[in-house]
Amino acid sequence: MTTSFQALVVDQIDGKPVPTVKQITQADLPAGEVLVAIDYSSINYKDAMAITGTGKIIRSFPMVPGIDFAGTVVESRSADYQAGDKVVLTGWSVGERFWGGYSQMQRVKAEWLVPLPQGMRTQSAMAIGTAGLTAMLCVMALEDAGVKSGNIVVSGANGGVGSVAISLLARLGYEVTALSQRPDENRDYLLSLGAKDVIGGPEWKEKPAPLASQRWQGAVDVVGGTVLARLLSEMDYGGAVAACGLAGGFGLDTTVMPFILRGVRLLGVDSVMCPKARRIAAWDRLAREFAAPAQAHMERVVGLGEVIALSKDFMAGTSRGRVVVDVNR
Repeated sequence: MTTSFQALVVDQIDGKPVPTVKQITQADLPAGEVLVAIDYSSINYKDAMAITGTGKIIRSFPMVPGIDFAGTVVESRSADYQAGDKVVLTGWSVGERFWGGYSQMQRVKAEWLVPLPQGMRTQSAMAIGTAGLTAMLCVMALEDAGVKSGNIVVSGANGGVGSVAISLLARLGYEVTALSQRPDENRDYLLSLGAKDVIGGPEWKEKPAPLASQRWQGAVDVVGGTVLARLLSEMDYGGAVAACGLAGGFGLDTTVMPFILRGVRLLGVDSVMCPKARRIAAWDRLAREFAAPAQAHMERVVGLGEVIALSKDFMAGTSRGRVVVDVNR
């Protein structure tokens, strides 16, 4: 089929990634069992890194970024999906190793998809996206660890995962403190999500003591590095940290003291490697507990042509909430 459609493609020119919105065809798409007509994708930190050439996110060129998308099945060679089914894709290295969501059409492996929950719109799914799915998986991890109420702190609060985590936790009855790199600038926004307090400052970039005063029963950390080390040092006895991000670095400069003397648990959360049944359960909970009205105040919709410029805002840390990409506008 030669009918063309719009996609954001990153090519490598003179060793540097160069993003361009251009026309491609189905013949250009990779192999896969399911062809999907995409309605919406979103902008995540990894997408911004891929487009701006920060780090080595893209593993081969050319690449269509976009680590998630929602749309409608057009063709399927899988018994799990039929033409007309609404589906969601999050993670699985799309936008990094495999072509992703910044395209009006995409072909993918069936195992990467999950059914769109009953009653959820594709736009709402991407207002949640990988960030929201990860946030829900963090909440579920804390619940499984017995942290079902109490004082919770969320780092990287004004980003996608942090914003959804704050709103989810507040709606579930937790007392939520937002930890932000720019607490004064983001205070009103974070309070509007349901946070009871907003904290942050230069001290959060400094190496913490192995143990500090107990402050939190639980935490959702999307930063890592020194922020994670400090959160671990401030947990209550028996507390837990659901960690899902590495923006602050891969290292963890701490000791065994929080784990041995206070029984703190570090819970790793990955939205890709968790079993499909748990991902489906998380999406079903999001459909029930985080409906469209709860998303509206943290959601911004942009066209595909705006993604390149907005990626710079993500890398500068000035973007708030969830940015949904309407690939058909």
